[in-house]
Amino acid sequence: MTYLQAIILGLAQGLAEFLPISSSGHLALLQYFFDISAENVLPFAVLLHLGTLVSVFIVYWKDIVDLVKELITVIRDVFTGRGLRINANPTRRLGFMIIVATIPTAIIGLAFNKQFEALYLSLLAIGVGLLITGTILVIAERMGRNNKGLKEMKFRHALFVGIMQGIAICPGVSRSGSTLFGGLVSGLNREFAVKFAFLISIPSIMGSVIVEAPDAFKAGMDMSLIGPVIVGVIVSAVSGFFAIKAMIKLVSNKRLIGFSIYTWALGIAVIVYALMFA
Repeated sequence: MTYLQAIILGLAQGLAEFLPISSSGHLALLQYFFDISAENVLPFAVLLHLGTLVSVFIVYWKDIVDLVKELITVIRDVFTGRGLRINANPTRRLGFMIIVATIPTAIIGLAFNKQFEALYLSLLAIGVGLLITGTILVIAERMGRNNKGLKEMKFRHALFVGIMQGIAICPGVSRSGSTLFGGLVSGLNREFAVKFAFLISIPSIMGSVIVEAPDAFKAGMDMSLIGPVIVGVIVSAVSGFFAIKAMIKLVSNKRLIGFSIYTWALGIAVIVYALMFA
């Protein structure tokens, strides 16, 4: 893997992880056309996820610190007999919503991990996934006036968003697009829907890293790739930061149709290529 390839892969991961165009689909396509085997790039892919995780922490640092502090308070309350007190304050309620959303994502990921891995090797599956992404973005774009915030959000809404995030493990299906769709369909206002989508990405990304890391680093890493890997991870973190900022503005202004057109066009191109040449 060259420095240029590492930069392109890092840019694709950072932008596509948070813009609704599917990072998994783009990485799989780039690996295919760069002729990079999955075994060789797996450690790099795990580290790229950590790069995008850094970008979420930077953008939502204050929220994350507040959530960690509240978690410590919850543990103290439980051991002192005060109970969970889910609605004690907005931060605590948000934390429990994130936990509830993470549960179905984890179950889907662990139960169907092998099936999802097989799909990454299929250009046809990636193309179909991109078409699905474009379709759910159109639906999200056309959602009416959503006015539910954290106070009005129910656990069933969090579960639905978590299920959508689990489905997005399929290559070509955008995680940010799916979770945004889940939030808007549940009636959440756009600002909170995008914030919730990015916050629940933290346990999701961390979970995927924990699951994939043992196999990824079992055979070690080629030391000649250290330079490109470091550059790629930095590019992933920086581009992820700007992608989050851009997504917040785009969702608020209802400007997702361009991503629908892009994912549809790419999906059709990938399917045609797969049927004719692959």
